Amino acid sequence: MKSFKYALASCAAAALVGVTALPGTAAEFPAGPIEFVIPFGAGGGADIEGRLLAQEMSKVLGVPLTPVNRTGGGGAIAYTHTMNAKADGYTIAWNSTSILTTTNLGNTDFEYNAMDHIGRVEFQPQPFVVRADAKWQTFQDFAKDCKANQGKYKIANSGTGSATHTAAIMLFEAIDCQVIHLPKGIKGRNKSVLNGEADAMIAPLTGARRLTKAGKLRILLMPTDERNAVFPDVPTAKELGYDVVLDLFRGLSVPKGTPDAIKGKLADAMTKAAGSPAFMDLADKNGFTIAPLGYQDFTAYLASEDQKVKAIFKGAGLYQSKKN
Repeated sequence: MKSFKYALASCAAAALVGVTALPGTAAEFPAGPIEFVIPFGAGGGADIEGRLLAQEMSKVLGVPLTPVNRTGGGGAIAYTHTMNAKADGYTIAWNSTSILTTTNLGNTDFEYNAMDHIGRVEFQPQPFVVRADAKWQTFQDFAKDCKANQGKYKIANSGTGSATHTAAIMLFEAIDCQVIHLPKGIKGRNKSVLNGEADAMIAPLTGARRLTKAGKLRILLMPTDERNAVFPDVPTAKELGYDVVLDLFRGLSVPKGTPDAIKGKLADAMTKAAGSPAFMDLADKNGFTIAPLGYQDFTAYLASEDQKVKAIFKGAGLYQSKKN
């Protein structure tokens, strides 16, 4: 009953965002509910983190931030909705690396910079994972086997052109091995490894942590800069001689032209929410790194990561230009 009441309250608050006449000046912001757009479905890592951040930001801003799951197109539905919303601060998107992958894949007719970006909240590695009883004890074992059996092994990901697929492309190019990429969706990705349909997968750490801790999966490598505190014994790709780094990040975006003063208030609330005990506890448990970046640093980070994604997609034949 409690969850049912919560759902009704969320729907009512979401409706208010669209119909209530709100004061338009930055000095009065916020004066009512804010729609917090989540690009992926309920119960996943993006949803769990996003809902908690929205809850903590609500405490800072003094108004409800109403989570609304707008799924589809690898984030394209959510980002298109946000881009087309009024630039008044009352619609914000919980972005991720998907804002670069879906725009370069051609799921939108705009680039990532068609929106303004408030800042980054966190990042996490995307580990290479096998079943716990797999014959490979180390990534070196897998790489040697893979190179001797080109085109044999199946690597699951969250979807064609997703951040996990992108990291897999980058990793297997680095070790010079051809594999079969299986787009299984967020829920099907883990299942495909457990049931043997896939030999391995790339997944966000938050999507692999629980089953790894339960002894059902084994993480062999993380394509990130530094070892992760939750799995300190797992090496990075760089440690093994592969120049592969592609983290999954999450942050906030708003419609282009949102006043700087409003973006400043949202950025302040974002940073305070990210540093709240509840959000920090979730980070410690799940293994993502809280590392807020402000507008300027996040803009530079996005530009750099966008060029990386473009290069990977062009090499794999996935890139779709926005130019006619």
